Amino acid sequence: MEFELKEEEKSFQSIVRQFAEKEVMPKAAEIDRKGKFPSGVARRMAELKLSGVPFPRKYGGAGATLMCYAVMVEELSRANASIGFLSAAGLIAMFPIFYAGSDVQKEEYLRPLCEGKKLGAFALTEPFAGSDPVSIETTATKRGDEYVLNGRKAFITNAAVADIYVVFAYTDKGKKREGMSAFIVEKGTKGFSYAKIENMLGMRGCVVGGLVFRDCRVPGGNILGSEGDGFRIAMATLDRDRIAMSSVGVGIAQACLDASKKYAQERKQFSQPIANFQAVQFMLADMAMEVEAARLLTYKAAYLADKAEKFTKEASMAKLYASEVAQRAATNAVQIHGGYGCTKECPAERYFRDAKILSIVVGTSEVQRMVIAREELRRE
Repeated sequence: MEFELKEEEKSFQSIVRQFAEKEVMPKAAEIDRKGKFPSGVARRMAELKLSGVPFPRKYGGAGATLMCYAVMVEELSRANASIGFLSAAGLIAMFPIFYAGSDVQKEEYLRPLCEGKKLGAFALTEPFAGSDPVSIETTATKRGDEYVLNGRKAFITNAAVADIYVVFAYTDKGKKREGMSAFIVEKGTKGFSYAKIENMLGMRGCVVGGLVFRDCRVPGGNILGSEGDGFRIAMATLDRDRIAMSSVGVGIAQACLDASKKYAQERKQFSQPIANFQAVQFMLADMAMEVEAARLLTYKAAYLADKAEKFTKEASMAKLYASEVAQRAATNAVQIHGGYGCTKECPAERYFRDAKILSIVVGTSEVQRMVIAREELRRE
């Protein structure tokens, strides 16, 4: 593995960084304050062809590597974590269709998602099924040429604003994971409605809420793969989303370090900048070290994915470590900023709230440790 990004990856990083600093960062506080979907930023990302970065050009994507995608999410998250998070939400809506969809499904659904003409959502989590996806209760019953979906989903990013939803349901609950299937459900389908939109702690530019299916009739041609493929599709998707979430964590941690260095050099106490005090220096040193370590873990997972090698353990390691690094960096950033760090005017306060979300989504930190241990024991 090379520790330097390739030239095309550096070029891509430069383009995204320029966009993030000029067009996203100035709006970050406003996005957080309003707590609404940032449609203007989403449109600009579509114009810049940043919606379908790791997917083939034949479907409207950029044909880039997952490494390029990870770099993009990091830069966006450094400017505003909600935007990086939304990019990840797009990835997990697109990947199941790319991974298991037919050519017809890819043309009809993947293309408009990659082109940014439509928004997608990934619907697995339910009110009583989070860390244990096998315990979902949503069902899909075959009736003629259709499937009838019944059930509820919870904490779905892009709920109500997405146009295309990848929904997981049991076609045969008796078979457990082998009986789970995945379906494409379009907004406006009869029997498909929305539940409560959550008032979230952080990532407030993301719309998160519930979905309701009551005798929702979905064409048989909207199943992804075959009956029973759902669990496999979900796990393959989550592996990649963990790389995306670790990139969000790296971006937040880097933003914490950037803001803390600047403030520590400007803020004076006892007739000198607080950057001169060893206590502050040690916090900055820890932040710098851990940001770099989290970034390398993330890059390694992306590198393995691009090589089509197994990367489940590495993705969980990256997601776990980056999410915890982001929380520590945000805590230190608030501490360095002092009383100002506890106000809404200070970006460190926003970083603190955004960082906490990462230890929960796409598998809690505890679940990541279970995955890592399982993979380690399997290799004995």
